[in-house]
Amino acid sequence: MKYKTITFYKYVELKNPEQFREYLRGLCEGLNLFGRILIAEEGINAGVSGSVEEIEKFKQIIKTKRKFSDLTFRENASDKNSYHKLVVRVRPEIIAFGKKVNLRKKGKYLSPERFKKWLDREEDLVILDARNDYETKIGKFKNALILPIENFNEFTEAAEKILVDKKDKKIIMYCTGGIRCEKSSAYLKEKGFKNVFQLKGGIINYVNEFPNTHFKGSCFVFDDRLSKNTGSDEVLSCCEICGASSDKYLDCHNMDCDKLFVCCEDCQKKMNKTCSEVCKNSGRHRDTNPRLTINN
Repeated sequence: MKYKTITFYKYVELKNPEQFREYLRGLCEGLNLFGRILIAEEGINAGVSGSVEEIEKFKQIIKTKRKFSDLTFRENASDKNSYHKLVVRVRPEIIAFGKKVNLRKKGKYLSPERFKKWLDREEDLVILDARNDYETKIGKFKNALILPIENFNEFTEAAEKILVDKKDKKIIMYCTGGIRCEKSSAYLKEKGFKNVFQLKGGIINYVNEFPNTHFKGSCFVFDDRLSKNTGSDEVLSCCEICGASSDKYLDCHNMDCDKLFVCCEDCQKKMNKTCSEVCKNSGRHRDTNPRLTINN
């Protein structure tokens, strides 16, 4: 594979996020990297892609910064860039949760290896998916509890309802790369859930180590790919046009629609990457996929 995509985050105090934004933009432009980087006073949340060589240079350079010397990366190889442009922005939060939490009281990290052992032994666990419902549609851990949410800031109310009788259970939380579990596990601890764990590195780290085991289906990703093969031999979702088995997400290419939907490759060709005949016949079609929200 010629290219690599990495995602990473760190909660760390940044006193001048605007200055750090300019540094990172210059670094990525100098290395010809694309991606989306969110910076706030609370830290950084990023995904970047480029050639394997340039990505390795980026990793080495950013880790020379004292505050990021211990940075870890979730990595995927690919045959092309998974982003088509570079966006670097300063935001109030690096992941919008909407509530203040004490991250020093977050859930305990659980390694993929230990998690797999617990699942192999069929231990009595509550497995909680901290992602949005459209992400879980194409892939999830077996027997995971799914929250009926479209945005992460809806997590608190939905989680309290679904876990109302499970305060004494061992709760294992997971998301794509780990960033959402940092805040949401801390929130559950504050609400009296004592035995809370978070899967270290999220789905990406788990399937990199243990493909085709307990994670079923594909993993939704927040770049141009939209879905990533996990090694699973199961497809959980169906094309919303013809009903065929498919895990391929697509943004409708009608610029006045932009609907996110599952669509098989045959229907993508037949419908010109649109969700309906109305959108197919529209005169405003895009050439590239603009969806670049990050929720690692």
